[in-house]
Amino acid sequence: MIKIGVTGGIGSGKSTVCAIFASLDIPIFEADLEARRLQDNDSFIRQQIIKLLGKESYSSEGIMDRKHVASKIFSDKSLLTQMNEIVHPAVRELFHKWVLKNQEFPYVIYEAAILFESKTISDFDQIILIVADQPLKIKRIIARDSISEEQVKLRMSNQMLDRDKIKLADYIIDNNDLELLYPQILKIDKSIRENGKVW
Repeated sequence: MIKIGVTGGIGSGKSTVCAIFASLDIPIFEADLEARRLQDNDSFIRQQIIKLLGKESYSSEGIMDRKHVASKIFSDKSLLTQMNEIVHPAVRELFHKWVLKNQEFPYVIYEAAILFESKTISDFDQIILIVADQPLKIKRIIARDSISEEQVKLRMSNQMLDRDKIKLADYIIDNNDLELLYPQILKIDKSIRENGKVW
């Protein structure tokens, strides 16, 4: 089983790229989505987060107050690191179980925003990095999350720069133009299906 990591900074367009891979019948494991599910549904993880960030991190129904949590962790790198240490091991365990259920496919994709930052790239055979110009990424996040430009930049400051990630990636997808996405993705898909190797 070939395991492909797909990553990119906030606003780079990971979901759009992965939707195209999914249309090619490739299973996608959305790490950030699974992390949110664990934060809401896993009682042990919930207890650890409350211990770290306070009772106000969750509603009375046990649903995480993500605005409160974001305001804490994105302004304090120590808290962000501790938060990741609570959630990431559980997400990785879920992924390994999920891979066993998808053995019949030519490869699977693990989508995560902070693949390099979490130091988990050794789990994958190849890494696809999605890049886009910063003004475009900021515009996308403001529209998607209804937050200020200052808040977007604060989140970006906690992620590695694209120029540093490029050195570590096997494939680079430029997502500044939606129409140009498809040929890039089809080329990568063909390469992986044919020989499982980078170009």
